[in-house]
Amino acid sequence: MQKLTAVFLSLVGALVYMLSFAALANDINNVRVWPAPDNTRVVFDLGQSPDYSYFTLYQAEPYRLVIDFNATQLKVNLSSIENESLLIKKIRTSTPKDKQSTRIVLELTEKIDVNVFPLAANDRYGERLVVDLPGRSLARKNEPLRAEQLEERKVTIAIDAGHGGDDPGSIGPSGTYEKHVVLKIAKALADIINRDPAMQAYLIRTGDYYVGLNARPRKAEEIKADLLVSIHADAFTSPQPRGASVWVLSSRRANNEMGRLLEDKERLSDVLGGVDLRIEEDDTYGYLNKALIDMSMGHAMSSGYDMATEVIAEMKAVARMHKTEPQHASLAVLTSGNVPSMLVETGFISNPQEEKLLQSNKHQQQLARSIYQGIRNYFQRRPPDGTLFATNRSSTHVVRSGESLSVLAKRYNTTIKAIKEQNDLNSNVLYVGQKLQIPSS
Repeated sequence: MQKLTAVFLSLVGALVYMLSFAALANDINNVRVWPAPDNTRVVFDLGQSPDYSYFTLYQAEPYRLVIDFNATQLKVNLSSIENESLLIKKIRTSTPKDKQSTRIVLELTEKIDVNVFPLAANDRYGERLVVDLPGRSLARKNEPLRAEQLEERKVTIAIDAGHGGDDPGSIGPSGTYEKHVVLKIAKALADIINRDPAMQAYLIRTGDYYVGLNARPRKAEEIKADLLVSIHADAFTSPQPRGASVWVLSSRRANNEMGRLLEDKERLSDVLGGVDLRIEEDDTYGYLNKALIDMSMGHAMSSGYDMATEVIAEMKAVARMHKTEPQHASLAVLTSGNVPSMLVETGFISNPQEEKLLQSNKHQQQLARSIYQGIRNYFQRRPPDGTLFATNRSSTHVVRSGESLSVLAKRYNTTIKAIKEQNDLNSNVLYVGQKLQIPSS
């Protein structure tokens, strides 16, 4: 009888252990690799908050990062994971330290100072463990113009495609991700700018990965950009609103609903994008207050407003405008004290008609060209010293009999609109002997 009791108690104990383990066990449901030009991020999606430890083995190749997930099962095929990073040779399993654990090994191409941290669940994602690997992650052929390729005193435009990686941005009714649409528009804008002999473009995000909000204006400052333009697609809680708008920095919180939504959406981006707030503290408003003390901030904000006005004037010809004047909001991406900046909302992706338009390559190209033309118009009027815009600023022409604006525009390789703007003309009528300033082509 005692023997049977002992066996029974043993079975009960084993059952309790198994049930308790089953209740506590975690799962690795997905693994995602996001290579960026200067780092790679690996994200483990888990059912619960991760219980983990890690160590590196750098004594000999292959260099390895080893992560132990305690009381965790692997439910994803590691061989099916997309990996285009130059820093990771392979992601595989290894013998775990006990039967209830999972050991993941990242075989690395370099000895890397890794950063591993958990991220709590939010409205869009569950619990995550993030691994950041600093270093060149993408092949050079996949990068557009790099910082070291920028030429002296061409007007330099830093182009920021919003969101990316784990942060999809707004999602349209048919499932279109904002991050994909705005990257296409940003690349189209960069292509147009780089065909202009007086200008050059630098893409802050070149692929599907996330860049921290505070890092974006810093990158524009590092390359001494003349302008930072951030490309986005708007969204609202209902599908009715539509139209494009352009936003500039305000020293105060926005005083309208769209502005507040935009500010809240921006703050959510760092949460979704997985910025390690212990490393890059989200000090948006603290930084903004400090930046506004700098006298240069006033110039940057004023120039940004003037450029936004020019861009809106051009966008009117190709898109419905939600707002016909620059709007103000306190946005982290616009907080450079040295670089004028604007944020272009290309339309409401939450509106079914505009979602379809934003998917169209033709409309993307039209938006990109209108943004380019607005930027160019500004720099033609106010050229930075030492640039081609300054060198070829204008020439004087005395109107002769039979000449018209269209004749002069063709002769000087410019536009009627540019000549009228340069000379503050309200009509197309010219008179003999009239002196005109001809803008650079």
